[in-house]
Amino acid sequence: MSATVLYMSMSLDGFIAGPNEGPGNGLGDGGHRLHAWFLTGADAGHEGVGRPAGVNGQIFDEFMATGAVVCGRGTIEPAGGWGGDHHDGVPIFILTRHDPADLRQWPLVSYVSDVTTAMTQAKEAAGDKNVLVHGAGTAQLALAAGVLDEIELHVIPVLFGQGRRLFEGLAPERIELQRTRILEGENGVTHMRYRVQQR
Repeated sequence: MSATVLYMSMSLDGFIAGPNEGPGNGLGDGGHRLHAWFLTGADAGHEGVGRPAGVNGQIFDEFMATGAVVCGRGTIEPAGGWGGDHHDGVPIFILTRHDPADLRQWPLVSYVSDVTTAMTQAKEAAGDKNVLVHGAGTAQLALAAGVLDEIELHVIPVLFGQGRRLFEGLAPERIELQRTRILEGENGVTHMRYRVQQR
């Protein structure tokens, strides 16, 4: 059965981007360190990205086997829209209140204003494959709406001390998670997977 899965690299102290995040510096100062586990051998523009070896390669394969993507503008715009194709021609659903005209040229991209609708449409489009969820804002909205099924965290052994936190600003209610897997990856990364316990 298809699941909506947040895949997110973060520092040990909970940051998904370094300080001074903005246009031209989408991951903030030093933020590329969070993705070094799967960008081995790539240049600053992520050219030359290939499948990593070992456990990290297994996680990379799972990530790339998803059948649809859901994210917000804060994720897709700094990434240049992934050139209109995140991977393998899968549909991309952007959660936004405004339809950005500059991204309309990409046929795989749809704009949705409601997180529940976005997740539902993405699951339908993905068929029996999982849906890749990107971005802190989208994840928080999906958790609040009860439409995020799983969380896969790639915890990097670094402390940022400042930047953008993954779960900053969640509503003051407890969300229970069931750990389903922990894998020790290469270069110090720990891959932790959780199932969100539906309320």
